[in-house]
Amino acid sequence: MIAQNYNFPSTLRLKKPSEYKKVFGKPVKSSDAYFTLLAIKNDYGHPRLGLAIAKKNIRKAVDRNIIKRTVRENFRNQQQKLGNMDIVVLARKEALDVPLELLRNSLEKHWLRLVSRCGSC
Repeated sequence: MIAQNYNFPSTLRLKKPSEYKKVFGKPVKSSDAYFTLLAIKNDYGHPRLGLAIAKKNIRKAVDRNIIKRTVRENFRNQQQKLGNMDIVVLARKEALDVPLELLRNSLEKHWLRLVSRCGSC
């Protein structure tokens, strides 16, 4: 049995504003009531994640951090299936008042949708 690597090192993160700009330029989108995900192909051979959780939408820092932790954890568990793409996750106001399990299910649907849509980009 092959051991899967499920960690989340800094190489799997979008860090620079130029990296975010590239994703916001011409992305493949996936949206629902809780999240909007933007994705483009990258040349790194692995997926990278960026978070844009606006203070305008989620007022309290505690709530923003809970959503960020949920997204990171879900990404960490799904990263083997995502291929090589840069993904930016934007949260909506509605993500604040729902159970975390519903957010996890929503994210899993988004990952699958992005893999199928971004295969042709």
